[in-house]
Amino acid sequence: MIPKKPFGGTGCESTRVIFGAAALAEITQKETDKTLELLQRFGVNHIDTARSYGEAELRLGPWMKHSRKEFFLASKTAERTRQGAMEELQQSLERLQTDCLDLWQMHCLVEPDEISAALGPGGVMEAMTEAKRQGLVKHVGVTGHGLGTPAALLGVLEKADFDSVLFPYNYVLMKQHSYAADAIALLNFCGRNRIAVQTIKSLARNSGEGKSYPYTTWYEPVDDPAVIRSMVQWVLSNPQVFLNSSGDVRLLPHILEAASQPIELVTEEQLDELVLQHRIEPVFH
Repeated sequence: MIPKKPFGGTGCESTRVIFGAAALAEITQKETDKTLELLQRFGVNHIDTARSYGEAELRLGPWMKHSRKEFFLASKTAERTRQGAMEELQQSLERLQTDCLDLWQMHCLVEPDEISAALGPGGVMEAMTEAKRQGLVKHVGVTGHGLGTPAALLGVLEKADFDSVLFPYNYVLMKQHSYAADAIALLNFCGRNRIAVQTIKSLARNSGEGKSYPYTTWYEPVDDPAVIRSMVQWVLSNPQVFLNSSGDVRLLPHILEAASQPIELVTEEQLDELVLQHRIEPVFH
């Protein structure tokens, strides 16, 4: 079973591994059912999806209809206006067959002009406030991708109140001095303010650009179970963070198995050897 911890200051406890439902974007309902049964076997109680994740919300809907209370359910909007976001929220609720999200997140809010639009008059922040007032969502969060994400999200948190963040976090990224400094500043802010920290790209091998690989992730992931175990356990060795699983259901069993085992600390020298041996590079440049 996957251990649980408080999800920031929400009053909820989530499993250290959160299911990244982008993995459901292009698979059948039968495959989805098998995936959700696997999550239940490992006790995973937190699902993270988005309106933009293909068919994911539709695939989750039948499960939410009869098992809603078993899961902390999160979705995202990429809209930056109040009206557009409220329309997407209604679509997400209908597709997910629920009347309330536990967490609604601004999707990939990194660029300065988008931050200004989202937090300004008529922006998505107004939609989030209204949705909370109406009881359509319980908590709100913000997410980002790319090397500028930690610094951008810290700036967002200093302007508005959020319950969670989500950003890229893995060993090779944190070996980059500037990225690590920004990430640590973000982690410290979240720790002081009881903001939940979700992490992505734990298994990224490289950007995948110009390469062929058999997975539905936009980047090339590591797929050796032993390496997955080391990378997953490195993330989870930070007690502050949650790990959002990768966007391919075939990788999920290895992630869950690694996360269900006692954490064995791996030395920096051992991790450096893995990085060299398996040619693991930063996913963002």
